[in-house]
Amino acid sequence: MRILLVEDEPDLGTAIRRILHQHKYVVDWVQDGTEAWHYLTLADVSYTLAVVDWMLPGLSGLELCQRLRVHQYSLPILILTARDSQADKVAGLDAGADDYLVKPFGMEELLARLRALQRRAPQFQPAQLQVDTLTLDYGTHILSTVAAGRIEHVELTSKEFQILEYFMTHIGHIVTSQQLLAQLWDLGAEPTSNVVAAQIRLLRRKLAELGHEHRLETVYGMGYRFH
Repeated sequence: MRILLVEDEPDLGTAIRRILHQHKYVVDWVQDGTEAWHYLTLADVSYTLAVVDWMLPGLSGLELCQRLRVHQYSLPILILTARDSQADKVAGLDAGADDYLVKPFGMEELLARLRALQRRAPQFQPAQLQVDTLTLDYGTHILSTVAAGRIEHVELTSKEFQILEYFMTHIGHIVTSQQLLAQLWDLGAEPTSNVVAAQIRLLRRKLAELGHEHRLETVYGMGYRFH
């Protein structure tokens, strides 16, 4: 799951990005509304949610919401602001925001509001993702399988979880390293050229512990495919 964070306060942006990373989100953090619009229109990146401050350089948070809705983007948006009057809340919601969080706020409330937005989104995320006998649990980040009447499981790292989730939602598709880099690494990051291959090896070891290493195939010269 990928989130665009648009916040120009460095301390707050750092704190939000940290807590989102801890909860397995991929986060792209920008500090300017115009730059945020550029990120949202990238062809090879898809966001689950956007967390947008009201007062921003370039486009304001409200202007960004309005532009997204005019262009028929259905991306769920949470507005952050110190403005707490009823008129301000109405203005934010009328501009196209889906929810409104007043500063200062607790990180647990932020996470709860993001979970609520995900539940309301068309691409509602279930509690678990299942493919055949493999089950990926969003709450515990544990991969499990049933073998000989017994449930076996392994715990995944954040990146292993994100990669496997992507494969399990693209069954049978050839997925390139570039696709994985574009969708599962922060755009500001500079991963080394072999980082995808290294993560695939680690994920295969976890799958092998459950007897499912054969599911993740290398398609030489093209990428990877999950069966």
